[in-house]
Amino acid sequence: MKIAKTTKIAAEVVVGALLVALLVYAFLPKPLDVESAPVTRGALVTTVDGTGRTRIKDRFVVSAPVAGQIDRIRLHAGDRLQLGALITVLTPIDPPLLDARSRVQADAQLRAARAGEEQASARVRAAEAAVAHAAADLNRAQMLDKVGGVVPTAVGDAELEARTVASELDSARFGVGVARSQVEIAAAAVSRVTGKSVDTSNVAVKSPVDGTVLRVLTESAGVIAAGAPLMEIGDPSGLEIVLDVLSADAVAIRAGAETWIEHWGGDKRLEARVRLVEPSGFSKVSALGVEEQRVNVLADFAGDPAERATLGDGYRVHARVVVWQKADAVRVPLSAIFRDADGWAVFAIHGDRAHKRTIELGHRGDREAEVLSGIAEGDRVVVHPGDRLTDGARVKPLDSGSAG
Repeated sequence: MKIAKTTKIAAEVVVGALLVALLVYAFLPKPLDVESAPVTRGALVTTVDGTGRTRIKDRFVVSAPVAGQIDRIRLHAGDRLQLGALITVLTPIDPPLLDARSRVQADAQLRAARAGEEQASARVRAAEAAVAHAAADLNRAQMLDKVGGVVPTAVGDAELEARTVASELDSARFGVGVARSQVEIAAAAVSRVTGKSVDTSNVAVKSPVDGTVLRVLTESAGVIAAGAPLMEIGDPSGLEIVLDVLSADAVAIRAGAETWIEHWGGDKRLEARVRLVEPSGFSKVSALGVEEQRVNVLADFAGDPAERATLGDGYRVHARVVVWQKADAVRVPLSAIFRDADGWAVFAIHGDRAHKRTIELGHRGDREAEVLSGIAEGDRVVVHPGDRLTDGARVKPLDSGSAG
């Protein structure tokens, strides 16, 4: 009887202890389910993003050389023109009364046109010299690359520079054609104003350059004044990108910066290089009604022109300008960092505990930030930490890869 009674008491004690343990366990704080991601090392890029448009660099407005009656222009946007192709025929009207002011104005326009032609010729000579220099640099880089004497990107940079200066040479030659046409127009005006021209025959208005019709500005037949615009001609293959960005972002952009063109309608990302950050900004009201200071950034396309053959003048594009990049940065997801007093911090996971760690940040990318100190490669951090998470709290990590 005593043994049975002792056994019963022992069983009751065990059951009681189990109940107490269950109660204690029930009231213990449960570990928080948290998403985690590793601190990694790899490439990190900082970009300035913005929306821009394409623009033909070299365009020329064909104007009437003298006042007169023009025939109907039968050309349309998209038509291809060769140098000297007929645009329209103009029947001159009687010249105006001769006066000193008209003669001075005509002479001044002729001098300005000739100066423009000289300037355009100087641009061609400078561009030819740049092409020769770029070709020599490319040849030297290719020779050194064969023996491992240059960094891997040197040849690519030299090839890009050679293509860029070749494009500038084409643009300069286009400018010479435009300038010569301006000289001819100005000389014709001087002849009529001074009375030295006795030719009253029709005037054939011809294309001053090889190009494509962009817009027909005067289509119908009628009487027009001297200098009236008839047509706009340009070279669609000579596209550039005009990107407007905040002035605070523009100060970080440098000429030659790598630029990625995305969301333009094609399947591939296009490559470009910044040519110029305009020195003057302008005011623009944002979609939220806030007045902002903006700056135009001009970039030239790089790579195979066939990849962007469907792009035209005035097309909308999205561009990302690279302002900083590093191949072996220690990276932490942006969603893991949070403000801590005047600095930044993360929750690092050690075992089943999350510990707050103060970190020093460097540059930021789209999804990750550079860590300069406070945490090391291979550590795991909590992403999207909530208000319930505190220093030293028990956690149950859920792997989210490298969530950003």
